[in-house]
Amino acid sequence: MNTAEPMLERRTIEDLPRLRRASVDDEALEVARDIVGDVRREGLSAVRHHAERLGDIEAGDELFVDRDYLERGLEEIDDDTAALLERVHDRIHRFADAQRDSLTELEIDLPSGRAGHTIAPVPAAGCYAPGGRYPLPSSVLMTAVTARVAGVDDVWLAAPAAPPVVRAAAAVAKVDGFLRCGGAQAIAALAEGSGEIPACDVVVGPGNRWVTAAKKIVSGGVQIDMLAGPSELVVLADGSADPDVVATDLLAQAEHDIEALPVLVTSDGSLVDRVEEALDEQLDTLPTAETARAALQNGFAVVVDGLEEGVEVCDRLAPEHLELLGERAESVADALRHYGSLFIGEQAAEVLGDYGAGPNHTLPTGGTARSTGGLSVLHFLRIRTWMTIDDAGEAETLVRDAADFARLESLEGHARSAEARLDDEPE
Repeated sequence: MNTAEPMLERRTIEDLPRLRRASVDDEALEVARDIVGDVRREGLSAVRHHAERLGDIEAGDELFVDRDYLERGLEEIDDDTAALLERVHDRIHRFADAQRDSLTELEIDLPSGRAGHTIAPVPAAGCYAPGGRYPLPSSVLMTAVTARVAGVDDVWLAAPAAPPVVRAAAAVAKVDGFLRCGGAQAIAALAEGSGEIPACDVVVGPGNRWVTAAKKIVSGGVQIDMLAGPSELVVLADGSADPDVVATDLLAQAEHDIEALPVLVTSDGSLVDRVEEALDEQLDTLPTAETARAALQNGFAVVVDGLEEGVEVCDRLAPEHLELLGERAESVADALRHYGSLFIGEQAAEVLGDYGAGPNHTLPTGGTARSTGGLSVLHFLRIRTWMTIDDAGEAETLVRDAADFARLESLEGHARSAEARLDDEPE
């Protein structure tokens, strides 16, 4: 029996924490608001000032990287890494392309007319890739490839660091240019336009608290994907699940960040003990153990009376990532309603989604999967409606209804505008 101090706090369905939380803290908002304001007033000089002040670039360094420099990134990495980037690019492209093909334009009949919608990409998109402790070429591909598949003409990337593998990923994704800075100043530059960067219509990509705060500030003027917080994984498992696999998946999530949230929900209490033992053993050899141990303190385990109650727990949490492990994984999948991305069965590891199986890894956190989904081609597309009336006489009922409704709302000008289309309206 494992007598060590539990790493995962035990919870019941009655005392589940609320994952919904403020997406941005007040301190980050205050700092980001000042930086975004500077960029709005002073443009490129403010972007450079903050990039130098925060250490993204040295004084006098170039802020922008052109396509030629990105292409040279491909020459600076080994052939195996270049081939890896291409394979992952192709999988992301294939999935996003299928998403785009599933969306169709439409036309329906009106009384003596027609109406419909067209689907068009935004002109310009800004993609952000974090630099932090690790370079994240995967985020470059997830954001920029999806924008390209949607049909966006101008795709720009910003990142606080530009090692060869990140530049190579940008080249593979065919971005138009690269801004060598991060933080709130990068988000402001993408949203407002700065130097060579056009004012982008959509700004997407994960980032730290200041990036998220800046996205909140510029949203409304531009479209954003989401306000994402620390990464989350819930594993829903029965007693047949392999505890070593469960532990491995929880640690993969926990090593992201000390704020990450790993959770186990199971119908078998003994599985929790077995997973604890596996966690303890695997942490001994994990290079990122310090971060993972800290993140495990945020996590918890819930023992439920059956998988049906487990589904209820998962839907309450509405996590970013949800794994189903054990013999009943397939049968439980259809019952679940709220998650960012679902991974069904032992072979469908969440990390395969992180690294380019196809579906996007930019996903809602903090319970917001109840109301929104992950990054997709839809974020870069606009639905534009249209209508035409072919015969005004046959549209008389439609016109009179519009006039009557206008008067119902005390808008006489609207009523007269509608009635101007009637042939028999008295002078």
